Amino acid sequence: MIEPVVLVHGGAWGVPDAWVDKTIEGVKSAARIGYDVLKSGGSALDAVEAAVRSLEDDEYFNAGRGASLNLAGEAVLESSIQRGSDLEAGCVTLIKDFPHPISLARKVLEETPHAFIGGEGAKQFGIEQGFDMVPQSSLVTNAAKEELREFLKSGSIGNSADTVGCVVVDCNGHVAAGTSTGGTAGKYVGRIGDAPQIGNGTYADDFVGAVSSTGHGESILKFSLAHSIIKQMEVGDNAQDAATKCINGMTDRLKNTGGAIVVSNKGDVGFSFTTNRMSWCYVKAEEIHYGIDPNQHLKDAY
Repeated sequence: MIEPVVLVHGGAWGVPDAWVDKTIEGVKSAARIGYDVLKSGGSALDAVEAAVRSLEDDEYFNAGRGASLNLAGEAVLESSIQRGSDLEAGCVTLIKDFPHPISLARKVLEETPHAFIGGEGAKQFGIEQGFDMVPQSSLVTNAAKEELREFLKSGSIGNSADTVGCVVVDCNGHVAAGTSTGGTAGKYVGRIGDAPQIGNGTYADDFVGAVSSTGHGESILKFSLAHSIIKQMEVGDNAQDAATKCINGMTDRLKNTGGAIVVSNKGDVGFSFTTNRMSWCYVKAEEIHYGIDPNQHLKDAY
């Protein structure tokens, strides 16, 4: 039997000081929610979905409500989820009408013969599956508007918020991973990032482990970051070494920053980032571990 683990991240980016407490609170809450799902008999996939949904609801993260805005001022969401037992996956992109793309992605996994649906087709699928549509205005926050104004003024995003994600291993060694984002502030209309792509933003394989990536999407995509970490584990690295090696390798090669969270099928945990900050939290053996700054590792009782 494996000691179950739920590990989440709130994005690798320059989290402003004023947001640190809220961000840590958000990832701790998400990890608890996912862990409670496991304790109540839910699957690894159930725990991933529940944890990511809580982050999509939290405006201090770039997913769902609070998502970064594109050049047209729209919150356009994307997400992916994968089950490690059979590698089945669901991915969605260019979502404007649903607040929980992670749940829509899971429906793609479970209810379609496809792995990836986007745009109007994804919208129609969501309606057919009974998802409630929300007005675009409900996803857009004042902070996201200010972020876009800053981008349009200076051409640089500065402290741009980033992706959220979760990886889980249950007591039987089954793993799952999910990632959700609003993308980059000031992105082109129609831009698709790494987060909804299996092997880039998300990967889960019961034979090895699970990964959720975060950071500069185009670099993650070019480096196939999530799958690169899994392949590094296949040749013998533990979760932490694989994460550190691949994150540093991507940054060295492509000169852009990122981060990742990793869990092995044995319950080993890893996380690494080359940004100023990345909020993370995991629950294991009735303990909560968390941090946001480099080399920070705090612990609370569950």
